[in-house]
Amino acid sequence: MTEFLLVAAMAVLAAVALGLVRVLGGSSSAQRIMAAQLLGTGGVAALLLFGTATRTGGAVDVALVLALLAAFASIAFVKKGSTQELPDPAPDDAGADR
Repeated sequence: MTEFLLVAAMAVLAAVALGLVRVLGGSSSAQRIMAAQLLGTGGVAALLLFGTATRTGGAVDVALVLALLAAFASIAFVKKGSTQELPDPAPDDAGADR
C-alpha cells in the first residue's frame, strides 16, 4: 500500500508541474488563477499522500498551512486583478431621470 500511495503522490506532483507551466505561460489572469489553485490543491494532495505513506504527522501540518496559503494567494490574485483590469465606470446618465 505504501508504494501505491507514493506513486499516487508522484502522479499528483507531475500534474502540479504541468500546472506550473500553465502559471508561467498563462495568457489571461483567470487561467493563471486557476493554475495557482491547482498548484495549491495538488501540493496539499501530494503532501497528504506522502504523509500517509510514510506515517509522518508533520506532513499533514504542512499540508494544512499550504491550503491556507493557497486560499490567501487566490484572494490576492483576485484583489490585484479586480483593480487593474476594470475600466473606469462611465457616467450614469440614465440614473438622473429617476
